[in-house]
Amino acid sequence: MTTLPHAADALIAGDADWWRQAAVYQIYPRSFADANGDGIGDLRGIISRVPYLRELGVDAVWLSPFYPSALADGGYDVDDYRDVDPRIGTLEEFDEMVRELHAAGIRLIVDLVPNHTSDRHEWFRQALAAGPGSRERARYIFRDGKGEDGELPPADWESIFGGPSWTRVPDGQWYLHLFAKEQPDLDWNDEEVREDFRTTLRFWSDRGVDGFRVDVAHGLAKSLADELPTKAEMDAITEPGAHPLWDRDEVHDIYADWRRVFDEYDPPRIAIAEAWVDTPRRPRYASAEGLGQAFNFDLLQADFDAERFRAIVAENLELSAASGSSTTWVFSNHDVVRHATRYGLPAQPSGAAGMMQTPSKAWLLAGAPESELDRARGERRARAATLFELALPGSAYLYQGEELGLHEVGDIPDEARQDPTFFRNPGVDKGRDGCRVPLPWKTDGPSFGFGDGPAHLPQPEWFGPASVEAQEDDPSSTLSLYREALRLRRELQTAESLEWIDELSAGDVLAFARPGGWVNVTNFGEEPVELPAGEVLLASAALDGGLLPGATTVWLRR
Repeated sequence: MTTLPHAADALIAGDADWWRQAAVYQIYPRSFADANGDGIGDLRGIISRVPYLRELGVDAVWLSPFYPSALADGGYDVDDYRDVDPRIGTLEEFDEMVRELHAAGIRLIVDLVPNHTSDRHEWFRQALAAGPGSRERARYIFRDGKGEDGELPPADWESIFGGPSWTRVPDGQWYLHLFAKEQPDLDWNDEEVREDFRTTLRFWSDRGVDGFRVDVAHGLAKSLADELPTKAEMDAITEPGAHPLWDRDEVHDIYADWRRVFDEYDPPRIAIAEAWVDTPRRPRYASAEGLGQAFNFDLLQADFDAERFRAIVAENLELSAASGSSTTWVFSNHDVVRHATRYGLPAQPSGAAGMMQTPSKAWLLAGAPESELDRARGERRARAATLFELALPGSAYLYQGEELGLHEVGDIPDEARQDPTFFRNPGVDKGRDGCRVPLPWKTDGPSFGFGDGPAHLPQPEWFGPASVEAQEDDPSSTLSLYREALRLRRELQTAESLEWIDELSAGDVLAFARPGGWVNVTNFGEEPVELPAGEVLLASAALDGGLLPGATTVWLRR
């Protein structure tokens, strides 16, 4: 077995199950902290904020892509899987960051992007130079085109980001990219691809990385016959595991192979799948023989509603028990509208959501006016939802800035936007830049303390009052709520179970008990209700005498 390489790792070694109920903080590195003043967040900036993360009380950091990249998709177009983007830092600084995090008792999960490389990756440049039928092209998915001279794409498929999912190269062949054209899909039937990723897993594990978040985990295995199906034919497929591109059963052979690599280490490395699949299909990604855990995005896509929250929690706890894993809970990340904003928007018609969207994203895509956003209502509901989340058994994934109660930044000028979804769907999709705006650390300055100069995405003036500096000494602030909730969670969290308290759960109120007498009660309604008996440990909003206000969660000891 490979042992951990740094002395600081000894402080957190030995617990193979640390991930099961961990609070994991996602860092989008280009927007977290900028140490050198170039407007882009970097590893040195993260190192400088390790004391902040320790005080916040998180168990692990999930680091979004930090690899060399042209940023065609925010770093998810990877030039080199075993290096650091020089604009972000160096491998030596990465090692220092691992040591500092581990010394603070914080583990590290890094993003892995195995579905596609960038078009600047050495392999893709070799594939273009080598030509049709070459060994180099076998690592990717190239096809001849249709039409008299191959001038038509091999199929009428659409990219996730909009537009065609095939791009023609100078010699006439076409390559598949399910995302941006700068992100050519790898062919995971190729053994060289598989072996190279084993090398990558070991490269970062040997440097002390504790786990991997697997991007597009449901997309690696593809079954492409000589005659490709049309988009309409694929859309008509309903049989689980039968789609040629998504969620095929063969993908789990890849992850079983990865599990053997993870288990070479002590403690074993962990992984979590980003798999946008039907709920019953999720447990296979989370099995002990595979990645071990899978994202559950159900609460993220749900309205603020007691009945819906209860159904989602009950179903996912059953699924996690069946897989032997623990479930995950998440409300915000780098791909979706921040939940403080979602909860402050008018209700949207059924069916408005699509992949990586929530119903309220329609508000931003349409460029609706600020007057439609009830900021106070959104913040109140977000605080209540987060406290509910942190009381649940399983792991909680938090997105940078949500501990400040940040809203989506919806008014970024078109000329400042960076997300490919905006450029591929002009006038239709505003993209994901609004949740990726650099964090405010101070109440003023050229980038509110993010760095010494302007940030790479423009920050609104309301960031000053929302900054860490403005909140850290205010006991009623959202930052203070997160700190206290995470502290109590570590103290109270025991077995991975809960019991619904039916006598307290009626109408808009939902209550459950955790082992040890820890009780969570959430009022999803607008009107106050009677506060149950018990010692108040923490509340998401000020309590009104013997009443539990609307859109409020309270933790009790009974």
